[in-house]
Amino acid sequence: MTGGNRVTIEPVRDKRDLGRFIAVPFDIYRDDPNWVAPLNFERRQHLDRKRNPYFQHAEAELFVAVRDGRPVGRISAQIDRLDQERQGADLGHFGFIEAIDDPAVFDALFEAAEGWLKARGIGRVRGPFNFSINDECGLLIEGFDLPPVFLTGHARRWYADHVEARGYAKARDTIAYRFDIRGEPLPAVARRLVDRTRNVPNITVRPLRMKSFDEELRIIIGIFNDAWSGNWGFVPFTQAEMDRVASDLKMVLRPEFGQIVEMDGEPVAFGILLPNMNEAMADLNGSLLPFGWAKLAWRLLGGRIRSCRLPLMGVRSHLHSTAIGAALAFMVIDRIYAAAAQRGFREAELSWILEDNLPMRRMIESAGGMPYKAWRIYEKSL
Repeated sequence: MTGGNRVTIEPVRDKRDLGRFIAVPFDIYRDDPNWVAPLNFERRQHLDRKRNPYFQHAEAELFVAVRDGRPVGRISAQIDRLDQERQGADLGHFGFIEAIDDPAVFDALFEAAEGWLKARGIGRVRGPFNFSINDECGLLIEGFDLPPVFLTGHARRWYADHVEARGYAKARDTIAYRFDIRGEPLPAVARRLVDRTRNVPNITVRPLRMKSFDEELRIIIGIFNDAWSGNWGFVPFTQAEMDRVASDLKMVLRPEFGQIVEMDGEPVAFGILLPNMNEAMADLNGSLLPFGWAKLAWRLLGGRIRSCRLPLMGVRSHLHSTAIGAALAFMVIDRIYAAAAQRGFREAELSWILEDNLPMRRMIESAGGMPYKAWRIYEKSL
């Protein structure tokens, strides 16, 4: 209760409810020039239980907070069986948190989400995840004054205070690094390491083979799931999930934006670069009608995007903490950023990296990356 105005929580049950759920942040960020509206059709697909392969191993409930007939917040509660296999059967998640600056709204939303989880035997909740750690995850705590890069989250400054007031504590922070790629992408020490490794006859670096993209996808999944399997919170990509990612992004992916390193003919490292689609979508207000699709296509094909993001990268786990492993990672960064600079990109974001992944952070910083954003993943016992 605030000022006598009651907050009610309504679960999403039909297309109209889903539309309200998707629309909530449009009011929340109306006066925030840095927020970029997601495309409505993409959000509907992502939230669709029949179309998002996440639901092959998970279940979720979506809630909208309403006051005086007006949506004022939203939240999700979800249970991911793949996550539970690694993190424990008592773990659930929350996500998609957006709300006005009012403790009553946050209280009502979290009471609904936590109640749904407790009714299903959940004793710990972690988040935000939209829906998975492999989607947008974490609550922005640093970097509010800059627009989000494609597939990363934005937030209002009051969110963290309200979440913490509900008893949530930090589990981990994740960090984004920014690179200026208009000059030499690697410092001298890394350049010498890459040059020495490049001359090793059993090591080759190659771009994606788009004509055999399905096979390339299997290679990438295999390296990624092995490379990150020891990371906190890791959940493997399923083939169906990677197929969906590939389908969504194939139109913006160029062969040189993906690089695979092979040793003795075996793939051991990779990286994938994506144009920052948020630049192209910033003024579309979530809609491709009536002419948004034409603007989007023209900006993508016309080289109007000036920034990019490296969201997927990995080196086989048996090469971690070795000089050759570091060299392979530098080789991937070097090739991808050279291709990006040739395409007219000026800066790149590498995200996200766990705060306590110190070997990776040292490598990124030695390659010239500057930390500039951070997101927090919270946890609470129910």
